This record gives sequence, structure tokens and C-alpha cells, in this order.
Amino acid sequence: MAAVRILGVDPGSRITGYGVIEADGPRQRWLAHGRIRCEDGPLPERLLRIFAELGGVIRAYAPQESAVESVFVNRNVSSAIVLGQARGAAICALASARLCVVEYAPAQVKSAIVGQGRAGKSQVQHMVKALLGLQESPPADAADALAVALCHAHLRTALPARGGKVSGGRWTLAQVAALQRGPKS
Repeated sequence: MAAVRILGVDPGSRITGYGVIEADGPRQRWLAHGRIRCEDGPLPERLLRIFAELGGVIRAYAPQESAVESVFVNRNVSSAIVLGQARGAAICALASARLCVVEYAPAQVKSAIVGQGRAGKSQVQHMVKALLGLQESPPADAADALAVALCHAHLRTALPARGGKVSGGRWTLAQVAALQRGPKS
């Protein structure tokens, strides 16, 4: 397998974290991480900012695959709806760049990175720092995005074993490859 560049996204209506890694077999290398901050204001403007800035990250780092954390609904349904809209803006940015979009549940990400699905933010930050050999722990949102990318790097080799079907029911790998080749003449 050749090295693959993966963009992980931790969507939020106020702060969206992103992390870019390169996975080469069992080794992962950090390339970038950051946060897209959305000031108070109308939701459509915040969603547009997520879409536009994530598009800039995609252009800057040219990822080949992407992974997004799925929505976790606790008690506040209206917060979950707003978070879902932020995820939609992020997924639209990824899909408009013709990236394969794979979704992982928060517990699945934590389990893959920390070994325990109920791990706290500080545990995720610590493990991301250790796994990627970083000098300091990234901010929580960026660490979560890097954890999503690392989770995908660990689990992506299982995709062909499942018939090439991308988890979360998005696109198959063959469909993504066909999209990247463009329309037939």
C-alpha cells in the first residue's frame, strides 16, 4: 500500500477541529492540525465559514481520504441539530473536493486511539501527542480531529475486507475512484 494523506474533522458550530496525517502502512506522520473558529453570528454565516475554511485546508494539504466524527446526542436536541448542520457544512466541503467521507462514532474513535470508548478529552490529547510524536498536546478540538484521522488510518485496511464499502453508507471506494477519474468520454 502506498502512503495516503488523511484529513480528520471534528465538526462544531463554534469550533471545528481538523487534523491532517499521512499513513504509510502501520506508521502515521503528523502534517497539520488547527481549528476553524466561528464567532457569534447567524448560523448560515458560521456554516459558510466552516465550508470555506475547510476547503482551504483541503487545497493546502490535498488529502486523499477524509474521516468525520459522527453526532453524539446526549440530552439537548437543539444542540444536536446545530451540530448536525455544522457536520453537513464540513461534509459538503469534503464531498465537493471529491473525497471519500467515512464517519466514526466518538466511542469508536476513543476505543481505537485510547483503547477505551469512554476516554476523556485529556486522554485523547495525550495519546494523539504520543502516537504522532508531537512536542505538545494539540487543543482538544484539533486533537479530536487528529484522533479521527488516526482511527481511519487504523481501520481503513479493513474496508476492502468488507467488500470496499465505506462505513456510514457513503460511497464505495470504486465510486470515489470513478469520481476522481472524471466522466467517461
